Amino acid sequence: MRAQQRDTVPLPSQPADISPWSLGNPQQYEIADIAVSGTEFLDKSLLLSLSGLNVGDKVVLPGDHFAKAIQALWGQRLFSNIAIYITKIEGEKIWLEISLVEKPRMSNFYWKGIKKSDGDELTTKAAIRKGSVVTEAMQQNTYNVIRKYYADKGYRNVSMKMDIRKDPPPAINSATVYFIVDKGHKVKVNDINIVHNYNVADNTIKKKMKGTKELSRFTLYPDNAAAWVDSMATTDNYWKEMGYLSATRTLQKLDPYFRFHLFSSAKFNDTKYEEDKEKIIAYYNSKGHRDFQIVDDTLYNNAKGNLNIEMKVDEGKKYYFGTITWRGNSVYSDTILSRAMGIRKGDVYNLELLNKRLGTPPGPEGGDISSLYMDDGYLFFQVDPVEIGIRGDTIDFEIRMQEGPQATIKDIRIAGNEKTNEHVIRRELRTMPGDKFSRQNLIRSQREISQLGFFNPETIGINPVPNVQEGTVDIDYKVEERANDQLELSAGWGGYIGLTGTLGVTFNNFSLRNIFRKETWDPLPSGDGQKLSVRISSNGKAYRSYNFSFTEPWLGGKKRNPFSVSFYSTYQNPNAFAEYYNMPVANKGAYFRVLGGSVSIGKQLKWPDDFFSLMYSLNYQRYQLKDFNYFGMEGFDNGTANNLSLRLTLARSSVDQQIFPRSGSSFMLFGQFTPPYSVLNPDKDYKSLPIAEQFKFIEYQKYRLNAEWYVPLSRPRGTDNKSLVLKVAAKFGYVGAYNNRTTLSPFGRFELGGDGLSNFAVYDRDIISQRGYPVYYTSNPKLNPESGAPPAGYSGFSMFNKYVVELRYPFSLNPSSTIFGLMFLEAANGYQDIKEYDPFRLRRSVGLGARFYLPMFGLLGFDYGIGLDRLRPGGGMKDAAKFTFMLGFEPE
Repeated sequence: MRAQQRDTVPLPSQPADISPWSLGNPQQYEIADIAVSGTEFLDKSLLLSLSGLNVGDKVVLPGDHFAKAIQALWGQRLFSNIAIYITKIEGEKIWLEISLVEKPRMSNFYWKGIKKSDGDELTTKAAIRKGSVVTEAMQQNTYNVIRKYYADKGYRNVSMKMDIRKDPPPAINSATVYFIVDKGHKVKVNDINIVHNYNVADNTIKKKMKGTKELSRFTLYPDNAAAWVDSMATTDNYWKEMGYLSATRTLQKLDPYFRFHLFSSAKFNDTKYEEDKEKIIAYYNSKGHRDFQIVDDTLYNNAKGNLNIEMKVDEGKKYYFGTITWRGNSVYSDTILSRAMGIRKGDVYNLELLNKRLGTPPGPEGGDISSLYMDDGYLFFQVDPVEIGIRGDTIDFEIRMQEGPQATIKDIRIAGNEKTNEHVIRRELRTMPGDKFSRQNLIRSQREISQLGFFNPETIGINPVPNVQEGTVDIDYKVEERANDQLELSAGWGGYIGLTGTLGVTFNNFSLRNIFRKETWDPLPSGDGQKLSVRISSNGKAYRSYNFSFTEPWLGGKKRNPFSVSFYSTYQNPNAFAEYYNMPVANKGAYFRVLGGSVSIGKQLKWPDDFFSLMYSLNYQRYQLKDFNYFGMEGFDNGTANNLSLRLTLARSSVDQQIFPRSGSSFMLFGQFTPPYSVLNPDKDYKSLPIAEQFKFIEYQKYRLNAEWYVPLSRPRGTDNKSLVLKVAAKFGYVGAYNNRTTLSPFGRFELGGDGLSNFAVYDRDIISQRGYPVYYTSNPKLNPESGAPPAGYSGFSMFNKYVVELRYPFSLNPSSTIFGLMFLEAANGYQDIKEYDPFRLRRSVGLGARFYLPMFGLLGFDYGIGLDRLRPGGGMKDAAKFTFMLGFEPE
């Protein structure tokens, strides 16, 4: 006797003494033994457990015990045939054999009809592995994955079949599988036809469909779709009603014949289409049509295989806000709350706007009712807008509020700072134990942590943990350390200059107090937020420099009082080239040396707000010249000049982060003053003295203004936090004498153009780079003397303007490699004196660029700029273009 499912399996020889039974004479037996045959890879004891049959169980024949066992094993989808045989019966004992035929295992697999890269990605998505059992479920799952994968790419007619080929001996029950995929052609959206939209134009609705766009086209034979006939019929009075004066009606009239979408893809994606329908509903709701609905929508292919979308809408009635009353408020009056919300009786109904103004949920920019309460400690505040009446097209609201108690901050916990000492983070926080809770202070604390530069700004986490019973809140801060120390190392050998190179290290999280603790050196003591920079640079025999600086951002540890010291020394030999080639040198032994240093201290201000800071800096430079006539001033070849100055800097910065700011502004104004020697000696005739004597103690007053704004033009999508950002910057500089009794020295002036690297400030000038231009020496763009040696009498500009507009977009915000691209418009110029100053006479440039921030090396970047004022009749674009490379810092 046997119980069997599907294919017949040869019966084992049955003993002659097997007792007969029938439905009228059922017999009960005890299972004496169970054998399992036909398995190659599966564990027999596990199969017995799955079957539900065990030695010693009682079974009744006829009965359903064997059928249930077969069903349980069949549910594993691992077998192509299952049979249960009775091999022996003795008295009340019964012997069974479970005979199985396993489905083949996949020894290898191949993709046919698609690219290798697609096959590799589909292998991962469908979890296809060698050695897995070839089942119908695996086939169906693979097809579903393939269909979704290519549907997202615009292929809607994908087919797949599996070609299973059994492997020849000695392979046992294995097969090679070929996944044969036919993508079909890419389906694109031909037309989106909308009917019964009387208050909103077709083009306006289509603009809201960000993920579903129509094909561009130019034809004299438009499709004869039914919806188009209805749409065209409504435009019969186009000429009589002077519809050509309306851009919207004109575009709609031309749409069947001409449509141009430059940056839009017309591929169809089901998920994005459903999202776009929700956006249409949300847009209509924002215009007061709260009953709007998409009654029906149909998708069908045209003769070319592309997709037409028909959409029928019901706009419903337009509604308006009626009376808005407040309930449950005691902290703020109805008048204050109504003014803060900014919605009045008679305004077009917009539930999304109402929720935004109430702060349900609170927006990141603040300014809503919830933020008003939460900034004053009311963490448990709740607000619920309720419709209490509809009168025709007017909807009355009651705003029900639960203010709750003010919450007090109890504990502050910080996690993730493996290198940075905790006090460096805590001193930046605006949330302190015992303070009232403030949402605005949380946002400000996040900005301050980001500004440190020690952590990944994209992963800074802040989690308030409220305790309603106690009226307190704990705040958990989570940070992710990122490497920000920098190494600059380069070397080379070339011609007359000999060995060249730069060795520079910058430790941005240095710890001076641990410098004598050997165990903290890795490679230097770190964690206290101080900055140490050492740089040695040599251009062979021609130039060398040494730089050292140290900054403590919190002098004393209690207030943000930044303290900095720096020293530098430079040496230039103007005859290096001539000496190498044994050329005659008239001024042998000529050189130009600069020895300088500065000490500065600042403080954070609380007025007008605490984004402001004031910095005091005392600077000294000693210039030594020997037969060095490069300043365009006759008689200033030899001697020593001393430059002692005091700089006062007022700055304000509210940018959200350092590397890729998305919002905020930065403002810096400074005045730099030397002692007014001529004012203190009114009887001395300075201009009658030799020029070298006049410059023995340099005298000037200098002013600089830098302003930058960052404005996000798009909101981040998903979790990548990427958004298009507009940067606008304006810069101005002036250096002049106190009176006309002195001569303005060449030091501290401005040099315009170039990339800020090749024209390094060896002459102690402010380098104002301009993309698309080499260094220029005149304020007149038409004269255009550029590069080469400066003309006679040139000693630098005493004034300049610069304006910059950039569009920036990040490709990667990973802390190990932050990358963004940019497009720029730039205009700048320099002027010899105030009489020549003309803020509208500017050199203009446009171009593209990219920036790469690598933790170990800092900034790597390039720009390709076209100097518009370098374009000349008969000249090519290459004569006006310039490639700029930058390393380590962004040129000013």
